[in-house]
Amino acid sequence: MADGSPIPAFLDVTRSLSGRTWRQRPAEPAVIRAHMQALGLDEPLARALAARGVRSDQGADFLKPTLKALFPDPSSFMDMDAAATAIIEALVQGRSVHVFADYDVDGASSAALLVRWFRAMGAELPIYVPDRITEGYGPSAKAFDTLKASGADLVITVDCGAAANEAVAHATEIGLDVVVIDHHMMREEPPHCLAVVNPNRPGCNSGQGNLAAAGVVFVLLAALNREARSRGLFADRDQPDIRQWLDLAAMGAICDVTGLTGFNRALTGLGLGVMSSWGNPGLKALLAASGAVEGPAKSNHAGFILGPRINAGGRIGKSDLGARLLSTDDPDEARTLAQELDALNIARREVERDVTEEATRRVEQTGRHADGSAVVVIAGDDWHPGVVGIVAGRLRERWRKPVIVIGVDAVNGIGKGSGRSQPGMNLGRAIQAAWNEGVLMAGGGHAMAAGLTVRADRIDELRDFLNDRLSGEQAEAEAIDRVEIDALIGPFGATRALFESFEQLAPFGPANPEPLFAISGVQAREPVAMAGGHVRCRLVGADGHSVKAIAWRCADLPGGKALLAGQGGLNVAGRLKADDWNGRKGVQFEIEDIADPRMAQ
Repeated sequence: MADGSPIPAFLDVTRSLSGRTWRQRPAEPAVIRAHMQALGLDEPLARALAARGVRSDQGADFLKPTLKALFPDPSSFMDMDAAATAIIEALVQGRSVHVFADYDVDGASSAALLVRWFRAMGAELPIYVPDRITEGYGPSAKAFDTLKASGADLVITVDCGAAANEAVAHATEIGLDVVVIDHHMMREEPPHCLAVVNPNRPGCNSGQGNLAAAGVVFVLLAALNREARSRGLFADRDQPDIRQWLDLAAMGAICDVTGLTGFNRALTGLGLGVMSSWGNPGLKALLAASGAVEGPAKSNHAGFILGPRINAGGRIGKSDLGARLLSTDDPDEARTLAQELDALNIARREVERDVTEEATRRVEQTGRHADGSAVVVIAGDDWHPGVVGIVAGRLRERWRKPVIVIGVDAVNGIGKGSGRSQPGMNLGRAIQAAWNEGVLMAGGGHAMAAGLTVRADRIDELRDFLNDRLSGEQAEAEAIDRVEIDALIGPFGATRALFESFEQLAPFGPANPEPLFAISGVQAREPVAMAGGHVRCRLVGADGHSVKAIAWRCADLPGGKALLAGQGGLNVAGRLKADDWNGRKGVQFEIEDIADPRMAQ
């Protein structure tokens, strides 16, 4: 609290069935009042806005962000002017420019942004995406050799390259120019090339470290327009209107789970508005292949419908499918690519389910998830490296600590892994330290996610290194692992009107969490265990009012068991979701946590 005293537990929940404390998100009363008066908001919504760190003078820009108010000066990014100059110079001179992209959504979106800008300038930009299995993450000497042999003069790396010092040095040796556009953590010494643009580069003063690579590329497009304009390149052609491609910037921001504040929030919110027209042939075709219907685009479209399908190509299929889909203007090609990605996504789910079940069983048999360790590291022979990151995320949710899942190639004894972290524990920094100490063959990432390559015979050493490295951050991470409530509502208060009111805070993501509501004293009625460990039920209050509810992947956990037992008197925290089935315009309560006041807390 403002006076330094501890914030009391909300509904007196000091230990929920998942072991967490509940509290109301703290907010300054003066800021709440200012938002109510200036913006005409009711108290719960004004409180939620203040609780997200939005100052009294920032409310209007937060609720209705504009590029005009929030767009950064491209020159504030270290090397941005050098990157724009090099690219425009190559374009004017007719040199062969290629883009080298990562195989995830952010990489595909970044590549598609550049391809579309080049196309608007009358040039084609070939795409190179490394194969996850045979080439691994990021640029390599072999990849640059291939690009050089194909006639490339300049390579723009997107969503990768900032830590590829050795590979970029090789590119220079063979006479290949390189411009790096990235957002990942990197070493103090950048790769030696024409330009390294990365808001997280040591010494960069842009203040835009929460951008995904697609956001950095979007700023680069503005810099390219400015440089081209200064050279008179728009004397006989229209300047590309980069706003038409905001949907691609939003895809990268949402799917890379970036902090949606400031300029990044504007990119994402306005990008979802552009996406809503479904003018990008690839996104339109992929939405149709998924079975979803067109309409206003939400974060859910990018994060849970489109994103996983685009990622499926890089995970278990052809790595360039996503970039090709997002950059094509041919509806027939888009339809073919979308159907292939949708089929790959179905196969990916099956592989992911098998690895998740095996990894869960093996860890819980050893007890390593509950032995007080700072991080869980689990490896298995021939686990598909394309799904280990998803599995790590699932297990992090289950055990509420950083998890690294490694798939080991039984033939060569090399493991490729991916990790997901808890707030307060910087996994990317720890992985970078492991690489620096020679424990890893390769590794990097950011605070909440990281990738690595390790010899199978050093996995135990890696586990010990990371537990030692992260132990100092563990207590703080556990202390902030709270369920933070925005408002208390009864089942009667879980209405469409409340849902739509709080939707003004969207898009949601890190630094702008989706509103969390609490309902007290309810009983779970008509509970049903579903495939995948989900539980459906109806939450019924003492007054008889009820709301439909669902809890994900919890049937074998204490909270899920309480629901399935039909327990009454429960306190439940969760999110309101639209329920538009058959045009009903209702809501469903998505359960995050459950507390039983009768249990010792």
